[in-house]
Amino acid sequence: MFSGGGDDFCGSGSDLEQARTRILEVAERYFRRIGYHKTSVADIASELGMSRANIYRFFPSRTAINSSVCGLVVKDVAEIALAIARTDAPASKKLADLLTAIHRHSTRMLVEDRPMHQLLVAATDGSWATINAHNEQILAILKALVREGLQTGEFKVEDADEAARGIITAFLPFFHPVLVEQRVQEGGATAVGLHAQIRFIMKALGTSDRETSLNAISA
Repeated sequence: MFSGGGDDFCGSGSDLEQARTRILEVAERYFRRIGYHKTSVADIASELGMSRANIYRFFPSRTAINSSVCGLVVKDVAEIALAIARTDAPASKKLADLLTAIHRHSTRMLVEDRPMHQLLVAATDGSWATINAHNEQILAILKALVREGLQTGEFKVEDADEAARGIITAFLPFFHPVLVEQRVQEGGATAVGLHAQIRFIMKALGTSDRETSLNAISA
């Protein structure tokens, strides 16, 4: 599949895509094991039996590799969010489930996969294109959920887009990698804080029925 040494790689479009995928798989494995900042292009090339020059035929820079691996991580979050948004549950329940899932993913990365958490910190601090695109995707899902809630009468806001942006701002301490790390280090009751913040968001959206609001954040 790959040519060794400094030889050029030749193949079909499918072969090229498979080569890119394989490079990212190896890079991700190294990132998880020793961290993205300790992984070199030479490490990736060596495991694949390629030259560094061949790696750069698929990715113009080391930064591009970092960004692409980050894209794989946040893709998992987006898929979880989309799956929740496509269920038949009420909009308020889907919103609460979505926010809870995003928070749990952020916390799990911090506790169980710290090297990838550090990659997300770098991506967020550096405003990488992949993280910005992901944030826009999550915002779009939230906008759709707020509109759905308006149609069903669950939410009572004037501007769905503005409300969705407000949700992200209010929920930032529960998914921003640096802020999540700070909350864990401070030893706060994250579950209690999470539920309180979701209740606050539901109230801001005009979910006046207390039982409906509580049902939305249960389970």
